[in-house]
Amino acid sequence: MTLRIVRLGSPRHPEEGTRIGTVRRLPRGVRKERYAADDWFDVWYPELSPSAPLVKQALSAESEQDWTAFERAFRREMAAPAASRTLDLLAALSHGANLSVGCYCAEEARCHRRVLRALLTERGARIG
Repeated sequence: MTLRIVRLGSPRHPEEGTRIGTVRRLPRGVRKERYAADDWFDVWYPELSPSAPLVKQALSAESEQDWTAFERAFRREMAAPAASRTLDLLAALSHGANLSVGCYCAEEARCHRRVLRALLTERGARIG
């Protein structure tokens, strides 16, 4: 059993399990009934995405210093009680079920899912 960190819209791994979309906005031009069928996500959970101001900060990050500032700010958001409990839950579930979390970004290195991967690993998630 594992938790995978994925790019939404990419083909699913055969053992991926439930795909959770940790994005602020729904995919444009995609009908609701196609979200799962087209490999976007099974469940939309924007509570694990950066706030709108942080999304802007991430998109405008030009240097490594800018990106590090975004990561610190996003970690602060994820330290809020509700987000922290959700991360704990996902980490625990990863030991008994296959599931995945993801975002639209092409490169994980410049995406909040890199921070989610680290936060889940720190909580003992079984990452695949």
